[in-house]
Amino acid sequence: MGAAVVHFEVNAGDFKRAKDFFSNLFDWKIQDVPSINYGMVDTGLKMGINGGVGQVDADKPTFVTFYVQVEDPQRYLDKAVSLGAKVVVPVTEVPDMVTYALFTDPDGCLVGLVKGPQTAPEEKPKPKPRKAAARKKPKATKGKGRKKRGRK
Repeated sequence: MGAAVVHFEVNAGDFKRAKDFFSNLFDWKIQDVPSINYGMVDTGLKMGINGGVGQVDADKPTFVTFYVQVEDPQRYLDKAVSLGAKVVVPVTEVPDMVTYALFTDPDGCLVGLVKGPQTAPEEKPKPKPRKAAARKKPKATKGKGRKKRGRK
């Protein structure tokens, strides 16, 4: 079963500068989450994905990553490790927000996992539009019906 990319992150050394830069560059609306020095990005479009801008600790490198939604992050993290990945952040739950993990692939690229369903919700079938009842036209009759009145 496939897994969708559902979120991106830009984690910078200066949150305010990154927030100002990306919101001005792309007209993104960035909603602050002050408790974690982070901003949720709304691109304002129906296409693509939304994401976040955050700040790394002073002793950590900046990074950009994407998150793939999977039903069992631990299972995918274990599989990634078996394929040569290294765990950066083990499966972690942020209460009332998200359960996620981060790893680097064999080339060192940072990838995130986020817990969620891997199948799209079923779309309810749209009701078929009702056809307007066709009005029956009266049949034309030859020579019958109202007689024409002539002048006398």
